[in-house]
Amino acid sequence: MSRIFACLLMFNLAFASLSPDLSGDEGMYLFNDLPTKTLKERHGFEPTAEWADHLRLSSVRFNSGGSGSFISSDGLVLTNHHVASDTLHKLSSADRNLIDDGFLAATQADELKTPDLELNQLVSIEDVTDRINAEVKENASAEDSAAQRRAAIAKVESESTEKTGLRSDVITLFGGARYHLYRYKKYTDVRLVWAPETAAAFFGGDADNFEYPRYNVDATIMRVYEDGKPAKLEHFLSWNREPLSDGELVFVSGNPGRTQRIFTVAALEFLRDSRIPYVLDYLRRKEILMQQFGLEGKEATRRARDELFGIQNARKAYTGMLAGLQDPATMATKRGREDRILQQISENPELQELASAWKAIEAIQAEKKELLTESASLRSTLFDLAQQITLLAAEDRKPNEERLRGYTDSSRESLLQELLSTAPIYADLEQVKLADELARMIEHRGADDRLVVEILAGLGPRERAAALVSETKLFDVDVRQELIDGGLDRVLVSDDAMIVLARKLEDEYRRIRKRNEEVEERERQAYAKITRATSAIEGTGGYPDATFTLRLAFGTVKGYEEDGKQIDPFTNFAGAYQHAADHEGQADMDLPPSWMKAKDSVDLDTQLNFVCTADIIGGNSGSPVVNRAGELVGLIFDGNIQSLTSDYVYSDKQGRAVSVSGIGILEALRSIYNAKELADQIGK
Repeated sequence: MSRIFACLLMFNLAFASLSPDLSGDEGMYLFNDLPTKTLKERHGFEPTAEWADHLRLSSVRFNSGGSGSFISSDGLVLTNHHVASDTLHKLSSADRNLIDDGFLAATQADELKTPDLELNQLVSIEDVTDRINAEVKENASAEDSAAQRRAAIAKVESESTEKTGLRSDVITLFGGARYHLYRYKKYTDVRLVWAPETAAAFFGGDADNFEYPRYNVDATIMRVYEDGKPAKLEHFLSWNREPLSDGELVFVSGNPGRTQRIFTVAALEFLRDSRIPYVLDYLRRKEILMQQFGLEGKEATRRARDELFGIQNARKAYTGMLAGLQDPATMATKRGREDRILQQISENPELQELASAWKAIEAIQAEKKELLTESASLRSTLFDLAQQITLLAAEDRKPNEERLRGYTDSSRESLLQELLSTAPIYADLEQVKLADELARMIEHRGADDRLVVEILAGLGPRERAAALVSETKLFDVDVRQELIDGGLDRVLVSDDAMIVLARKLEDEYRRIRKRNEEVEERERQAYAKITRATSAIEGTGGYPDATFTLRLAFGTVKGYEEDGKQIDPFTNFAGAYQHAADHEGQADMDLPPSWMKAKDSVDLDTQLNFVCTADIIGGNSGSPVVNRAGELVGLIFDGNIQSLTSDYVYSDKQGRAVSVSGIGILEALRSIYNAKELADQIGK
C-alpha cells in the first residue's frame, strides 16, 4: 500500500483550516486540542487526559501509509490487510504467496521479519510556532522565506532528535498559523504474525470497493520487537467482546492523510478540471500496464498484484472524488460560504487587505497547471533508489539547515531503512515500468527535448529501459550501502547505469522541486491570510486539515438511506456466506476454502462489518475504533462511495466510515483460522 499512498500524497498538496462552522460529527481533531466541550454537550462524554494519552500511546502510524494500534502487552499490532499488503508482497516469493494464501505463525519463532517497515508511536507534541516564525523574515521573497522556513524546521527537528533520540517532525497546521513538533518512538523490528487470504480481506473485489454493505476481514496482526524480543508495552488497547449497538458513540484514532477543506473555489476548480483528471489518466495508464504485465503468467501476476491493487484502489477513490467535485451542489456549498466571507471582509476595514489572498490563490492555480506535467523522476524502484542515493550524497555535504526536506539529520535513519531494504526487486517488472516512464517523459517533454535525447542515448524507451536495468547493480543491498558510505565522491565516479541516469536528471529535479516549493510557499502564505480572515469572522476552533499525523474523530454507529432503501449499520458472517452464494461464479466473490470448510463452526450471527459517522479519509486505514471506555470495538478499513467527497467537504447524510468489527476478527481467528492462542493474547 505504500506506493499508492505515496502517490496520493504526491498529488494532494494540503493546507490547513480553521473550521468552526462544523457539520454533524465532522472533525479530525488534534490530540492536544480535543473537542471536549462538543463531546460533553452532544454526547454527555468528557474525555480525560488519561483517556486521551492512553489512546494516543496505543496508536501507531505505518510508514507504508496507514494506521494501527497496539493490542497486547507483548507487542501485538493490529492494522488492515491492505495496509500490510506491501509487506506481504515483499515477504512473498514464487514458492510462498502470502497475499493469496494468508499466513499464521505457529510460534513466535515463526513470525516473519519485515524488510523495511517502520511504525511510529506519537510520544509528545510541542508548539514551536514562535521558533519557526522568528526565523522567517518579514517581506522576504517566496524563495527566501521557503529557505528560511525550511532551515528553521530542520534546526528544530535536529535539536530534538539529538536531545531525545526520538524521530522529530515539525508539522505545519492551520495554513502555517501553527507549527507543532511531533516526537515519535520508532519500531523498526516488526514481524508478521497473521494475515488472512486476500479473498477474505478484500472479499467482493473492485465491485464492492467503497460500497456498503461489506463482508470483509480486512485485518492483519504484526508484532513489534525490541532487542530481539517482543516489546513490552505499557499502553495497548483492551478488546471489547460485546456486540455494538445502533447509535453507540465511537472514536477513531488514526492518521488521516490529506484533506483540502480550506481550499478556495478556484483551487477546487483546478482539482476538478486539471489535477484529478490528470491523476486519473495516469492511474488508468498504469492499471493497464500492470494488467498486461500480469498476463505473462502466474508469477508475473503475483509480482504485479500489490501495485495493481493499489492503483485500482486509487483510481476508484479519485473517481469518487471527481464525481463529488463535478456535483454542482458541492461547488455551490463552497461558493456560498466563500461569498459570505468575502462580503463580510469588504465591510470590515481591518480585514480588507486580506481579501487579496483569494485572488492570489486563483493566480497560483495557473502556475500549478503548468507544473502538472513537469517531472524529473521516473517511477520505478531502481530509479527511485538511485535518485535518493544521489541526492543524499549531495545533501550530506551541506549544513543540515540547508538540506532538502527528507534528507536532514532527523530523517536520515528512516531514509536509510528504506534505501537498504532487503525486499526483492524484480528486473522484468522494473523494465516494464521504466520503459513506460520513459515513454511518458517523451510525451510530456517532446522527443527533441535536450534532456530526453540525452537520456534515451539513441534508443527507444523499451530498449533503453532494458539496458538500464541490465547495467545496474542496485538490486544488491551491499552495493547501495557502499554508495551511501562513499558519499558524493563515490557517487560522482560510479558507472552504475541508474546512478548515471540519476546524475543526469538531478539538476532538472532540483529546478522543478525548487519551483514547486516557491509556489507552495506563496500558497501557504495566502492560505494563512484566509485562515486569519475566516477566524476573525467565524471565530476560532475546529481542527486543521489532515497531515498524515495522529487525529481523533468521533461519531455514532448509524445506517443510512440509499436509493430509497434503509441500509442497516451492521453485517454478519451469515451475510458473507449469502453474498458469496448470490454471486457464485463471479470474480472476487468466492470466499476462500478456509471459510467454506469452517462454515458449520462459525457463529453466523456475529457482527462482521459496521458503519459509523466518524470523519475519516485515506491514511485512516487500520485505525482502531474504540468506545467510551477506550476499548477496541472495530478496525477502520474504508469509507463508502458517498464519503469520498470528504477531501473537500464532510457530510454525514450518507457518508460513512466502514470498519471490521472487533468481535468479528476474534470469531474469524477462533473459528476459521484455528488461531485460538493468538486470539487469547489480544487485549492482555
